[in-house]
Amino acid sequence: MKVYNSLTRREEDFAPIENNLVRMYTCGPTVYNFAHIGNFRAYTFEDILRRVIEFNGWQVKQVMNLTDVDDKTIRGANSSNIPLRDYTKTYKDAFFADLATLNIEKAEVYPAATDHIAEMIALVSTLVEKGVAYKSEDGSVYFNVRKFPSYGKLAHIDFDNQRTGSRCAADEYDKENVGDFALWKAWEESDGPVWWDSPWGRGRPGWHIECSAMSMKYLGETFDLHTGGIDNLFPHHENEIAQAEAATGKEFVKTWMHCAHLKVNGEKMSKSLGNFFTLRDLLDKGWSGREIRYVLINAHYRAGLNFAFTALEDARKSLSRIDACVEKATDGEAPAWALKHLDDFTNAVNDDLNIPKAFASLFELVREANSKGAEGTLGVFKRMDEVLGVIFFGKKEKAEIPAEIVEMLEKRAEARKAKDWALSDKLRDDIAALGWLVKDSKEGQTCTPKA
Repeated sequence: MKVYNSLTRREEDFAPIENNLVRMYTCGPTVYNFAHIGNFRAYTFEDILRRVIEFNGWQVKQVMNLTDVDDKTIRGANSSNIPLRDYTKTYKDAFFADLATLNIEKAEVYPAATDHIAEMIALVSTLVEKGVAYKSEDGSVYFNVRKFPSYGKLAHIDFDNQRTGSRCAADEYDKENVGDFALWKAWEESDGPVWWDSPWGRGRPGWHIECSAMSMKYLGETFDLHTGGIDNLFPHHENEIAQAEAATGKEFVKTWMHCAHLKVNGEKMSKSLGNFFTLRDLLDKGWSGREIRYVLINAHYRAGLNFAFTALEDARKSLSRIDACVEKATDGEAPAWALKHLDDFTNAVNDDLNIPKAFASLFELVREANSKGAEGTLGVFKRMDEVLGVIFFGKKEKAEIPAEIVEMLEKRAEARKAKDWALSDKLRDDIAALGWLVKDSKEGQTCTPKA
């Protein structure tokens, strides 16, 4: 198995540091709102990575943090006038529901930042004792980047051409500003009731220290894999390395992996452009979690992904084609041609998670099974789906069409007879939003549950 290591900027052979266990940390959500599809691009990439590791016979211990205290969560809780824990619980619960909808395997540990304040205070104390962190006049504690000579090794920063020397108090800040960053933030009036006691006074942890403290608690001072979106590489992941390695004197993480950004219809996702979607928005429009997952994973993780509704339409058609073939597949000894496609699939996923090429192998299997017969191919489909997580297995029962849908179908048939194509299309979309797929043929329209 080869993967691209962001730290060394090259593809490398991957294997666990110790025994058969891969220890993996994935940056989770900041639970101040519902996660959007850009977030889920990262989470589905990390799910594919986890599945490929398991596909190769290794075990995984995955830790995904829940950031439930930072600038955004505090601001949201205080503006809503409810306790921080109650405010974030809504979005934690929604996040786990979304993971299930997208068939994302569960991590072994989901540590919440507010449950690990003691570990964060201990880590900050160590950094102060070692002389790489200092207390400011207001009671905050900052990491001195100049005291850590290898700062910038992940992002490959040239200090001479960066703005340096300032303090970065905000959890998220100007990526061009290589400044001392907050480990512990002194309480301010705007924080309201959110604070903890510490050796430096009342306050709360900075965002970056949370991940260093929680990852080392559950995975050890040195572990195999750390992942996230490319936007987390600097400053967040760079700061994690500095905090951890300055405290322990050991290498923090062996391999770093980052996925590229997601765009919608070729543009950066933005509420002002009307192209900002949560997973729930897409479900409300009639798309299934399986179709959304298909689109999110069917691009190389290091390449930008353009998310479009036409891609969802293509996903629905592709999944329908796969389902029709799998429904005919049987158990038994796989034919040599099917095993060849499985070998191609295996080579693709082990080549830095080349999922588009893996899908190509899957569709070659479908094509040949349709022409030669699907006997003995069920096990091959199941093996491929251990990585992809999008194939439906089992006979689809003919679902009874609800009366509301039947009435809409009758109206649509009348509209088509009258050649009112605008109304016909609107009714088709309305039916899709309720979870049903309409297809037209010479014999008329058929209606089936969405994939």
